[in-house]
Amino acid sequence: MDKPSVNPQMIRMTGTMAQEIEARLREAFIPSRLDVINDSAKHAGHSGDDGSGESHFTVVIEAAAFADMNRLQRQRAVIAALGDIPGERVHALAIKASAPPA
Repeated sequence: MDKPSVNPQMIRMTGTMAQEIEARLREAFIPSRLDVINDSAKHAGHSGDDGSGESHFTVVIEAAAFADMNRLQRQRAVIAALGDIPGERVHALAIKASAPPA
């Protein structure tokens, strides 16, 4: 029997970098929703691809801590919580941060 195919572009929480991103964000914000998506396969061979398979990520996070923040403040808070990961250890990070619906 053939194994079902897995789209490597949609794998969530693979590798140590995704786990570290998740751990830091969970500790900082106690989110009601957190998805860490490894987008690296979409960028294979492009500038910024270091061959590790952990160079490009999307973070979707929903947390009450963002309730009184505008979009820029939410982005800055996420980047601050991740410390040295953005820019130094990950080439690209897309952030979709929001507060839970009222």
